[in-house]
Amino acid sequence: MYTRIKDLREDSDRTQREISEYLFCDQSLYSKYERRLREVPVNVVIKLAKLYGTSTDYILGLTNEKRPYKRR
Repeated sequence: MYTRIKDLREDSDRTQREISEYLFCDQSLYSKYERRLREVPVNVVIKLAKLYGTSTDYILGLTNEKRPYKRR
């Protein structure tokens, strides 16, 4: 999961500061998520999935499909 959130951020040409502002947290905290020093809370995973237009399953490493599932 941690590599994926970093890859998604870099692929979208965003900085850690930009993402931390979106999440309303300190940049240092977000950096710890990417470096595996802190667990990423579920609500943060959901926000990141919405931001990047992907599924939480992709971020969590449960699938390699980046596109989100269709809602019913």
